[in-house]
Amino acid sequence: MRIEKNRIADYNNAQLAAHKRKFDFAAENISNVESIIQQLMSFNVAIPSWALGTGGTRFGRFPGGGEPGTLEQKMEDVGLLHALNQSSGAISLHIPWDIPKNYQEIKSLANSFDLKFDAVNSNTFQDQKDQELSYKFGSLQHTNKAIRKQAIQHNIEVIKHGVELGSKALTVWLSDGSCYPGQLNFRKAFQYTLESLEEIYAALPEDWKVFIEYKCSEPNFYSMTVGDWGQSLLFANKLGTKAKTLVDLGHHLPNANIEQIVALLLMEGKLAGFHFNDSKYGDDDLTVGAMKPYQLFLIFNELVDGMDASGMNHANDLGWMIDASHNVKDPLEDLLQSVEAIMLSYTHALLVDRQRLSEAQESNDVVVAQEILQNTFRTDVRAIVAEARLRSGGSLNPLGFFREHKIREQLIAQRGKSTIATGL
Repeated sequence: MRIEKNRIADYNNAQLAAHKRKFDFAAENISNVESIIQQLMSFNVAIPSWALGTGGTRFGRFPGGGEPGTLEQKMEDVGLLHALNQSSGAISLHIPWDIPKNYQEIKSLANSFDLKFDAVNSNTFQDQKDQELSYKFGSLQHTNKAIRKQAIQHNIEVIKHGVELGSKALTVWLSDGSCYPGQLNFRKAFQYTLESLEEIYAALPEDWKVFIEYKCSEPNFYSMTVGDWGQSLLFANKLGTKAKTLVDLGHHLPNANIEQIVALLLMEGKLAGFHFNDSKYGDDDLTVGAMKPYQLFLIFNELVDGMDASGMNHANDLGWMIDASHNVKDPLEDLLQSVEAIMLSYTHALLVDRQRLSEAQESNDVVVAQEILQNTFRTDVRAIVAEARLRSGGSLNPLGFFREHKIREQLIAQRGKSTIATGL
């Protein structure tokens, strides 16, 4: 289904007077509000093709109906999100879950929804139907060269799919590691992985990048071959300028200082981008901002500071994507909430008085530095984000529109109540 622009406009008109009062109040003391709005209008967060269905735990999955069963339907759902928030204008495909049957038709469909193709993602953490060799004991790190070769070839095939769609990056996440002490030789595992990545790197088109994702644990709890940002950075530095480190917010040990990691990777020119989510215990894949909204702001604070110091384009020079699991929520509602949280944190980071903060830091005035950040974080910027959506043609209240117009019910009527999205 598609949401007609006139329906969004009618919905906005009923809320316009109340929104204007809120916006005028919020903007009154912000001298650069117009600049901030323009930056918000340019900022987009990619939606992964695997995030349009209900997630699950290892004990069960409880889909809510109307889930997309094909790539075309997944693109339709991302189109719905983008129509409402005007900040979800890209889709990230996961291969082999979402291999296009006809590239030209898929690109034409994406264009009709005003969508672009973000980084393409490989999958060597599962065995697929009719797969010749198993990844049970690893893929790019495997002791068996034939298995490593199979995983390398898969990644090269993913690049080819991405080239056809106009993507410019490959994301590699490996479940490779070990469950028990003595299971593998750490140095050999690293070297095998590096040799495998070098072959994949050599297959990259000139204008492409490879994003090396890391994870501290799961599915292997004794060791992960790319277990933290340092190991990812080692690979990226050895591979070359087109290789960068991808940060997933849930892929860290408890209490890791992610904002410091981000600052240093930016400084080194090795930050690829983000997979956004939130967590309480580990890689919980919760709604962005649901647990640690202040940390999300602190991360964006370092991002804006670092990108501005390097003269980077906020919208295009890093990869922005959501990677979450909607175990008990409507997936589309959850994604709307996540994008909203990201836009709010980005807005707060744009509001920080960087000159005053720098002066406080240089003079070691810890109290003032804290006050600057906390007072900014406590500023209500929801009306500013809504104004950016309004000017872009989106809804003043995407979640409210979704519920008032019973979008999920319409999807169930079209697709059925027992449909389950492909992928995990």
